[in-house]
Amino acid sequence: MRKYIEYLTAGFSFLYGLAGLYWAITGRAYPFGVGDPLMVDEGPDAIDANLLGLSTPEVAGPIIAVLGFLGGIVALLMARGVGRGGWRYALLVPACLYAVVLMFVIQDYRPLVIVAYTPILAVSKTFFGFPPDAGWGDLIQWPGANLTLLLLAGIGWAWTAMRYGRRGGELDLVRFGRPAVIVAVVVPLVYCVTRWAWALGWSVGLEEQMYREGVESGLWLGGAALATLGAGGALLTVGLLRPWGERFPRWMVGLAGKRVPINLAVVPATIVAVLVTSAGVMYIRLAVATGVEGKWVTNMPETLWPLWGLGLFVAALAYRQRRLATEKTAGGSAPGAAGVGGTPAAHAKPAGSSVR
Repeated sequence: MRKYIEYLTAGFSFLYGLAGLYWAITGRAYPFGVGDPLMVDEGPDAIDANLLGLSTPEVAGPIIAVLGFLGGIVALLMARGVGRGGWRYALLVPACLYAVVLMFVIQDYRPLVIVAYTPILAVSKTFFGFPPDAGWGDLIQWPGANLTLLLLAGIGWAWTAMRYGRRGGELDLVRFGRPAVIVAVVVPLVYCVTRWAWALGWSVGLEEQMYREGVESGLWLGGAALATLGAGGALLTVGLLRPWGERFPRWMVGLAGKRVPINLAVVPATIVAVLVTSAGVMYIRLAVATGVEGKWVTNMPETLWPLWGLGLFVAALAYRQRRLATEKTAGGSAPGAAGVGGTPAAHAKPAGSSVR
C-alpha cells in the first residue's frame, strides 16, 4: 500500500472535488454546517464546535471542488516525483497544509467517538442488549462518517508528504521514546479517573441534577467504557518500551515468542494519536470560545489530548526507528535487541530490550 499511497490520496482528492461540485449544484447530502443536524442544533455557536459549523453548500461547495481537484493534481505530481531543489516545496507545502487542515483544523470529536465506541457498542449490544434505545444508526451518521474519511485522507496526505520530502537519514527520535511514552500513558489516565469516578457513584465536579440525569441515561457507563478503552491503550503504549512489545508473550497461544510486526504497533498508534489530537483541538477551541467556568472536569481533561497525541506519535516513531535499526544490524534475527536511550545505532546491539 505504501507504494500507491500517493495515487490513493490523489484519487480521493479528485472524488471529493466531484462531491464538492455536486453539493454546490444540488445542496443534497452536504455533510457540514447547515447539512449537519448536530451543528444546526448548536445554532450560532456551531462554529465553536467545528470551523465549518455555519457553512453552506452554495459557498463551501465550489471551494471544496477547487481544493479537491488541485489536491489531486498535487498528489499525482508527487507520485511521479516531479520537482527538483527548491521547487519541491511548491508541492510539499500544499501537501502539508492539506494534512494539517484535514486532520486537525476542520475536525471535531466525532471520528474519535465512531472509532472508540464501535467495539464498545458491538459488545454491549451483542451480549447485553444495551443501550436498548440506541444503535449503529445513532453512532455512525453521515456528517461524522465524512469527518472520519477526511481524517484518514489527512493521514494519507501526511504520509505522501513524508515520502516525497524524505532526504537522507531520519531525525533521531529514539532518545525521546521513554519520555514520550510517559506522557502518552499519564495524560489519558487524567480523563479515565474522572469517568470511572462518575460510573462508580462519585459526582466529581458535576451538579447533582446533571449527575443524576447521566446515571438514568447510562451516560456515565458509556464514559467509563471509553475510559477503560483508553486505559487499555495506555497499557499497550507501555509495550513500546517493553520486551513483549517486540515478541509476543508466552500466554499468547500460537504467537508466543514470535516477532511482533513493527506496523502492528506503529499504525494503530499513529491513527489513535491523530484521533485524540483532533478531538483535543476542538476542546481547546471550545475552552477559548466559551470559557472553562463550571466545565473543568467535563472538558478540561480533553484539552490535554493533543499532548497525548504528540507523545503517542513520537513514541511510535521512536519504536519504529529502534526496531528497524536493530533488525538491520542483526539481519532481522534479533528484533529484541535494543535499549531505550541513545541513537538508533546505539540500539542496534544484539542484547535484549523493549518496545511495543
